[in-house]
Amino acid sequence: MTARMSTRALTFANTTIGRKVIMAASGAALFGFVIAHMLGNLQVFLGPDAINEYSHKLHEVPALLWGARAGLLVAVAAHIVTAVQLTAHNKRARPVGYRVTTSAATSYAARTMIWSGPILLLYIVYHLAHLTFGYTKGIGYQHLPLDGNGLPDVYHNVVESFRVPWVTAVYVVAQLALALHLYHGAWSMFQSLGLNHKRYNEPLRSSAVALAMAVCVGFVAVPLGVLFGLVK
Repeated sequence: MTARMSTRALTFANTTIGRKVIMAASGAALFGFVIAHMLGNLQVFLGPDAINEYSHKLHEVPALLWGARAGLLVAVAAHIVTAVQLTAHNKRARPVGYRVTTSAATSYAARTMIWSGPILLLYIVYHLAHLTFGYTKGIGYQHLPLDGNGLPDVYHNVVESFRVPWVTAVYVVAQLALALHLYHGAWSMFQSLGLNHKRYNEPLRSSAVALAMAVCVGFVAVPLGVLFGLVK
């Protein structure tokens, strides 16, 4: 019985529909994390105590923190693997491209998914090295500064880092790529759920745009706020 269930699961994961389901589920999990992460970051505008306390709360239960990180790692891996598989399948199904393409068939965000994904992967690596492991300002390893309680001073690290214009530029470019990725991801999810009707397409497209723009604005507000002196 168990072997039969495993075979069914394996078969489902190897189908185009199964991969799209995995892609959508992992994307939804990552999207939820992105929203939570953005809201946490915006606490920098409330001052050092707010953002540092938020960071310290996350580290109070190591098992929960590392469990969440492991879950995110699985979601990222599943998202990347299924994206590669679906892209390869599409290329095999249509080895010769269309002679004429129209903007109605695909959007700019969809056409740029092939590079927005790799850009975001590189950004994640840089982001972890920068604000998690302490590579700041691009000048090599530095221990994260500590506050008066001997805990990481996240506020100080954020402010000192984003005072450097090129570091802020890296984050802004990454968030623009994220916005394109989220827009196409949300729109594709609506289509995969069968919500494809001329009466609903425009409202759904507008919703996808609004979600992507809100996330983009929320994330770029922090580095730009520091760079232009709104966060001291």
